[in-house]
Amino acid sequence: MRTRTTAAAFTGAALLFALVACNPQDQPVPESKASSPSSQQPAGLTAKTAVAGLADATGVTTLGDPQDNTDSCSNKAAGKDPHANDCAQLITTDTVSVYEFEKSAVAATWVKGMSKASPDADWRQVDRFVLAFGARDQALTSDERRTKLAKALGDLVAKDQ
Repeated sequence: MRTRTTAAAFTGAALLFALVACNPQDQPVPESKASSPSSQQPAGLTAKTAVAGLADATGVTTLGDPQDNTDSCSNKAAGKDPHANDCAQLITTDTVSVYEFEKSAVAATWVKGMSKASPDADWRQVDRFVLAFGARDQALTSDERRTKLAKALGDLVAKDQ
């Protein structure tokens, strides 16, 4: 019995050591990868932090049930081959969906394409972000509030730069 316990303890310790020793986060990243813009999400303002900032800027505690739906606009997040037009992050709330892209040109492409594909939805580009009002209870968001949200996001982007 003691042999089995000792063997199990040794095996467990060896596995733990292997996991810790081989943690890819602890491995040095080659300089070329560390400086590559496509290997990193832009620093600073993200869709998630934008949602929190928009709530604060418009005087509410939340925009309503934020959900990360990035896998619906990013092949990479969905486990597929990445695409140049993938979003970096998508946070959907009851009030608005906030899409984040690495570049404003990609955001513009999304607005143009999605406006044609979903003409009933309201798509508003703010720099490298897109505000969309077409899911959940977003149709109930007034045009005045949509405009306030777009302006508030523009202010958040300006502060981030």
